[in-house]
Amino acid sequence: MPDPYVPKEAIAHGDGATANLAIGEAESLEGAPGGPGGPGGAPADPSLKARSLWSDAWHDLRRNPIFIISALVILFLIVIAIWPSLIASGSPYKADLTKAQRGASPGHPFGYDTQGRDVYTRVVYGARASITVGICATAGAALLGSVLGGLAGFFGGWWDALLSRIADVFFGIPIILGGLVFLSVVTSGSVWPVVGFIVLLGWPQISRIARGSVVTIKQNDFVQAARALGAGNGRLLLRHIAPNAVAPVIVVATIALGTYIALEATLSFLGVGLKPPTVSWGIDISDAATRIRNAPHMLLWPAGALSITVLAFIMLGDAVRDALDPKLR
Repeated sequence: MPDPYVPKEAIAHGDGATANLAIGEAESLEGAPGGPGGPGGAPADPSLKARSLWSDAWHDLRRNPIFIISALVILFLIVIAIWPSLIASGSPYKADLTKAQRGASPGHPFGYDTQGRDVYTRVVYGARASITVGICATAGAALLGSVLGGLAGFFGGWWDALLSRIADVFFGIPIILGGLVFLSVVTSGSVWPVVGFIVLLGWPQISRIARGSVVTIKQNDFVQAARALGAGNGRLLLRHIAPNAVAPVIVVATIALGTYIALEATLSFLGVGLKPPTVSWGIDISDAATRIRNAPHMLLWPAGALSITVLAFIMLGDAVRDALDPKLR
């Protein structure tokens, strides 16, 4: 006679049903009295549910005043970069030489530049070029660096060695000197040559971060288990390694975005970045540098806007780093 304490499923299916039986028992316990589901099969408290790294990070970021302030500033900058006419009704190119270098006046709170153009309007419209360069350059460098670094860390061998030596070559190029040489032969004054140059010299940093993260993640037990179960390289990279290795890349890219905006302004100040008629904070700072004694407002307002923008992105990156780094919890 069968043992009354042996479940019918085990009798019907044999020992091979042990795993399925255990799963069924675990599911039944969720609604059992006194089980994880609570008395009488009530649903478990959502606050007791285990959270992922991303949900934990978002939970911390929402309570971080630095993140909130920097995110609001960045959101405002993105909005005026897309629709500058929302807060500036004039044209950044309209000039009146009779008002050159004048200070603030009604309707023109930032004064005029050397050509009689409204400094306030140019500061507002200058956000478009800086934000475009920062976002596009960061996206390009992060994408290229993540792909190359991730493949090098995953496959290793000669591919890893080759990529490391190529990255060392780019690391040895001084970024300002490289910009002077590379962009001096470019006649276009648009943002795309500057974006291309920053991506060219910015991907090695992201690549090293991605490589190190992938090397660490691929040694974990869950990756080895997936490989043992027959998962191919593509599935391992996309489903198991990439989602767990992307956090350090996001942190570095967020901080680098502010640095790239400052780099664009520096190259434009030196005359090899953006060129007129493109409206740029770096161009306006360059025009005002020699007239800081007679008309300091020409320099202070675009320089202040640039400083606030760079600081906002760096603060955002620091907040994201604190939220995503388990060692800081």
